[in-house]
Formats: sequence, C-alpha cells, structure tokens
Amino acid sequence: MHDYQASAAWAQARDAADPLRHFRDEFLIPPHEDGSGRAVDSVYFCGNSLGLQPRAVREAVNAELDYWGELGVEGHFKGRLPWMDYHEFLRDDLAAIVGAQPGEVVTMNTLGVNLHLMMVSFYRPTPARSAILIEAGAFPTDRYAVESQIRFHGFDPARDLIEIEPDEPNGTLSLAAIEQVLAEHGARTALVMLPGVQYRNGQAFDLAAITALAHRHGCKVGFDLAHAVGNLPLQLHDSGADFAIWCSYKFLNGGPGAIGGAFVHARHANAVLPRFAGWWGHDKATRFQMGPEFIPTAGADGWQLSNPPILALAPLRVSLEVFRRAGMARLREKSVRLTGYLEWLVHTQLNDLLHVVTPEEPERRGAQLSIRVTDGRERGRALFEYLMQHGIIGDWREPDVIRISPVPLYNRFADCLAFAHAVRRWHDASA
Repeated sequence: MHDYQASAAWAQARDAADPLRHFRDEFLIPPHEDGSGRAVDSVYFCGNSLGLQPRAVREAVNAELDYWGELGVEGHFKGRLPWMDYHEFLRDDLAAIVGAQPGEVVTMNTLGVNLHLMMVSFYRPTPARSAILIEAGAFPTDRYAVESQIRFHGFDPARDLIEIEPDEPNGTLSLAAIEQVLAEHGARTALVMLPGVQYRNGQAFDLAAITALAHRHGCKVGFDLAHAVGNLPLQLHDSGADFAIWCSYKFLNGGPGAIGGAFVHARHANAVLPRFAGWWGHDKATRFQMGPEFIPTAGADGWQLSNPPILALAPLRVSLEVFRRAGMARLREKSVRLTGYLEWLVHTQLNDLLHVVTPEEPERRGAQLSIRVTDGRERGRALFEYLMQHGIIGDWREPDVIRISPVPLYNRFADCLAFAHAVRRWHDASA
C-alpha cells in the first residue's frame, strides 16, 4: 500500500529519504527561466526520448581527445583504455543491464542499422514461411525496416506484414491477442518482431512469454528495446529471444544519436548464419592477418562491421558506470514508486482533465506514462505547449499523446508534484 500525498512537504520528505537522490547531482539538468527571470532547473520528464548528460562525460571525451593528440595511432594500444578493445570496456555493464551473458551483447552502429543486420541472419523467409509479425502502430523504424526486408526478399507486405491490432481499451495489446494471431498465422510467420515497451502508449511486454509462444510456432523472435533498455530490468538470456536491438540515447543517456547495441542469444554464438560481414566482426585472434576468408568472432561481436567510434562510446561508457553503481534493481524499485505517484496525482488531482493510457499494472509498464487530455487533441496540444513554456519537459506523440517519464536516476517526487500543479494552473488560466 502507498501513502501518497499531494503536498510539497510529503514529496520533499520522500526525496530527502531517497537512497538514490545523489545520482541526480551527476547529471546536467537543463535550466529554465522562472517568472522572476531567475534560472532554475527545468522539470525534465523526457528521458524516454533523450536522456540527460552525465557530468563526467565531458572529461571522458576530452581524455580520448587528449590521447588522440598525444599518441596518434598508438592510442589504439596505449592509454588507460586502448581503443583497440574499447567496446569491450562497456560489455559487462551493458550485459548486466539487459540480463545477458557478456558475449551476447555488443555496442555498435545505430538501432535501424542493427535491426537490418539482425534480420539478415534471423529473417530467412521461404515461400511457405515468409511473414513478419509486428504490432499495429509500430515505431516507424521497425515498420519501415521489416516492410523493406519483406520486399527485398521478393515477398509482398500486403500479405506478409502481419500487424496485430490492439484489443484492450486504451490501445494496448494482450498476450492473448498475440497468441490468437500466431494460432492463425504462426505456420507462415518467419519472424516475430515486437517492442520491449511500446513507444506511444508505454506498454511493457513479457519477452519470455512472447518468445516461448513464438518458438512453439517455429518463428524466430527479435525485440526492439529502444524504450526498455535502462528502463526495465531485462533478462534477455533467460527470455530465449533470438536477438534484440536498441538505441542508447534514451534511458541509457548515451547522447544525441548515440551508438546503439545488439543482443544475440548464446545458442547462436557459433552458428553458421548468413550475415553481412565486416572486418571488425572477424575473429579477433586473426583479424590483422587480413586473410580473404571471413571467420566470425563467436557471439554478438561477430556481427560488427567496423572498428568502434571511440568518441561515441565514451559518453555511453560513463553512463553505464552510473547504472552499475545505482543498480537496476534499486532503480526499478524507485521507478515503480515515482511512476505510481505520478499516476496517483493524475487520478486524484487531475481526473477531470487527464486520462492515462499506459497500463496500470507496474509489471506492464516502465517509467513512461502516456497521457491524453480528456477534451481532445487541440486541448492536449495546448497543454503540452504550456508545460514546455513553463519548464516541464515531456514530449508529444501524434495524434494526441503527451509522454511523461519520471526517470529514477534524476527525477524526484517533487517533479511529479510540479507537473500536477502546472496542469492545474493551465486549466485554471484557460477555463
């Protein structure tokens, strides 16, 4: 049972007692000018779109610039973190966040590129089994990629792109609906490709249950974890998923357009799979022999194409170290309380104005609440713009959703209360 109260004293007391409160000081909070012309911290609820910059990032990037200036090419072999192996310095922390074995994860490319690389290996259509199953309203990256892969293999998306329609009142999707579609189409489905968290409504999916269901029908399974990684505790290895891909600029705080990542299950570590090969995916022990035959490195590293971009990896390495110190279990515990408090405020203080479309069950959501204004899209857009003008930073997703994400690394109970007060002020001013 919770003891939530809509008072500043209650929120401040909970923030003061928060064992993770000091992590907020490790991030740069964008400033906002208050009504008196004074610069104050904005209330930043947009970590689901772009995470904040860890303060230690500047020093980490500058260190690599210094090594470049002082060592030149020798920086690949010298310095505190030699560039030759730099991506490996992120591996253990990343594996811990996604619940994988270290050899199952790799930091490389961007989400869209990694999705295509994974589909080269795991979408192997035949005339009898050519379909890809996604959710209706999938993020454009996913939909464009899977449609283009279907066409590339000579099949027709009108037949072979199966989109599961939502079957729950707020546009969310039950496991029963997925099961029903697979019962009808599983025999002709080559790949099930679903999100860890649906970007628009914030619904979290049961990866293990979906994987088991799809595998029973003979389908390969991949997940887009863009809105799940660093948000929810994941158990990718135990889920049995064949692969997963993600970006790192949202909850992982890797910076705008940050380098992405991929997971390939250990059972595929040494499998002979079709892939688009690149030099850096070649067996590390013989890579520099420059032989003509491609011999992939075992595990996820074997899907690499090129040597890692050091200046892009440094910010993510810093953020992953923050996650290691905070711990996903503690972050999730705080996230459940923060998001629960925000939802409670909407239900008890703003029920006449706002409607939450994200599932109420904590196990079916992460930090994100997707909210609609009850009076429709135009009023919703007006509220969003008011919030932005007054330093409450969320984001807008068409047609009518405001996404508000209290991130446990740097958001507070007081931030949630500030959101509620701002919505009420907007309503009173515009009534």
